[in-house]
Amino acid sequence: MALIRKLPIDLGLNFIGRRALFLAFTVALTVASVALFLTQGLNLGVDFRGGILIEVRTPAPADLGDLRNRLSNLGIGEVTLQQFGDPTDVLINISRPDGDEQGQMNVIKQVMDTLGEGVESRRQEFVGPKIGDELKEAGFLATMLAMLAIGIYIWFRFEWQFGVAALVALLHDVVATIGFYSLTQIEFNLATLAAVLTIAGYSINDTVVVFDRVREMLRRYKKLPLLDLLNRAINTTMSRTILTSFTTLLALFALFFFGGEVIRGFTAGLIWGVAVGTYSSFGLAVPLLSYIGLRRGGEGDAEEDAESVGADTAKASS
Repeated sequence: MALIRKLPIDLGLNFIGRRALFLAFTVALTVASVALFLTQGLNLGVDFRGGILIEVRTPAPADLGDLRNRLSNLGIGEVTLQQFGDPTDVLINISRPDGDEQGQMNVIKQVMDTLGEGVESRRQEFVGPKIGDELKEAGFLATMLAMLAIGIYIWFRFEWQFGVAALVALLHDVVATIGFYSLTQIEFNLATLAAVLTIAGYSINDTVVVFDRVREMLRRYKKLPLLDLLNRAINTTMSRTILTSFTTLLALFALFFFGGEVIRGFTAGLIWGVAVGTYSSFGLAVPLLSYIGLRRGGEGDAEEDAESVGADTAKASS
């Protein structure tokens, strides 16, 4: 508690002065994420590619090479195996484009018979290829509509310049998260898609807080240079952003290490997204406002000059 009280109200850092560096880093991260997606792609789960997923537990640490050889000779389609948490837990993915429900059940029975006695089937999922394609389209559409709705909301709440900056920052967060999943090859399924949408919501929350401070200062400090005003808006909200992100990460790390393998991909994406979303709020969204051109004025408090800003800062520090 004492540490929280010691956090300064205004950090006094020159964020806007380094906006060219931030924008260069943003472009590099975005280009790298797109390149990873195009060259490496995503490790699509059964939700999107269709097929059968079986989670099994073996009585002893699993020999993936032996299991792969035994299953590949069954003629049931492409089979991939991966460790899933403990050495005895294995995920079996079977790409099977055709077959009705009874046919899928026969495949599962064939797999379990091949694995032998003592192997426990813990989870079974099946998604047809048509459903997988529909889920891909629905997931992409949901992401785009969510971003568009957020941009429209920011436009109506503030001005169009804020909406444009918010949309660019959100697009950066989503692309960077896709790049993260492409780099790590964590399975991309409906749960991880939910993580992407959650990241967009979290990021815009931080951005709105800073934007609200910018709007307040635009009305109040009409003689203060725009770059100084934007820099002060970031600094005076940074303590709140740091504390919010820190407490969120504490919960996410707990879920990542102790929540089990089922939600590990979801929480890993959120951890990355919180970091990227926090960065984009002060390193991308607000600096973009300096290039778009904001209108000053509007109804609000009486005009104050830069000297008043300095007086407020000294008062807050004391």
